[in-house]
Amino acid sequence: MSEAQLGLVTATPIIIIFAVALRRMGVLSTAGTVSAVALSVAIAVVLFTTQ
Repeated sequence: MSEAQLGLVTATPIIIIFAVALRRMGVLSTAGTVSAVALSVAIAVVLFTTQ
């Protein structure tokens, strides 16, 4: 696993946890949270497979 892939594996869960925490605080809407999680996972998958 390259350093870029390790970074993706590390950063994606942090982004998801942060989005959920913002949702629980009432800062993000449900649609915003779902889109943030879905897009971060999609970007991570694309970048992980092309590295």
